[in-house]
Amino acid sequence: MTSEQAPVLGFPAWLYGTTAAILRKARTEGRWWAREYLETGAFPQPRQMRPVSPGEVLVMHAGAEDFDWAHPRWRVHLFAEVSTHLDEGVQKEERQRMEGAFESFCLNTPWGALYHAVSPPPPWSAARMANRLASLLRFWDVLQAPRYAFWSGKKYTLEELMEDLWRKTLEAWCPGGPAAVREHLALTVERMAHATREECQEALLRLIPVLVEGDNDLKHSEVLRDPGFLRERLRALPPEKFEDVSSAEKYSVAAQLSAWDRELEQAQCPTE
Repeated sequence: MTSEQAPVLGFPAWLYGTTAAILRKARTEGRWWAREYLETGAFPQPRQMRPVSPGEVLVMHAGAEDFDWAHPRWRVHLFAEVSTHLDEGVQKEERQRMEGAFESFCLNTPWGALYHAVSPPPPWSAARMANRLASLLRFWDVLQAPRYAFWSGKKYTLEELMEDLWRKTLEAWCPGGPAAVREHLALTVERMAHATREECQEALLRLIPVLVEGDNDLKHSEVLRDPGFLRERLRALPPEKFEDVSSAEKYSVAAQLSAWDRELEQAQCPTE
């Protein structure tokens, strides 16, 4: 009787190296993927994969670099550079369709699911983020093997990383949910996937006071905590802008709070 081996985690080999080398390869890979899509209508798997050893550190944010750009490392945050070259040579009317197809392709891989859960690009709608987080859950077991660098000085487990990035959002959607972040994510995905605008608004109303409390740069925090003010502003958002915050992803919501704070400041001190 042979014991079943755990699956080997592999990431695109070009994500390992110095910052300069990865940036060069990202340009090449982005153009290659674009050509393949235009020729075949699909995205092939990366041309070369590299195994990720258990305990190996994946850099997920530039803030974890510690100015160590010349040392070869896994720099998953630089995957974003592919998108800047994916559109080269692609007709404008085709770009949105191609970008959607590329995300779908990525979400069917552990590395793509991880990137879209840790550094999700816009849009951040509830349905879009539910799909991204559901993809992460599908690869959860294999993604537990590495360690993750997000802020300087700390190496996270997958559970710790998702706790740091998503617990406030999970509590907004499922107050008092499971202590285990994996189970809390699963419950949130279920609720978020088909949420109405009203349900999204209620999640936002639970999240926003928590974000305001932790943001010392806001000049009108009292107003921004007021439920009446928030309901009025959320209802006034046009559909596209509301969609961008509807998942209660904390960074997109924080950006909207900053915009409201600036509007309040301008109303209080109008320019002559």
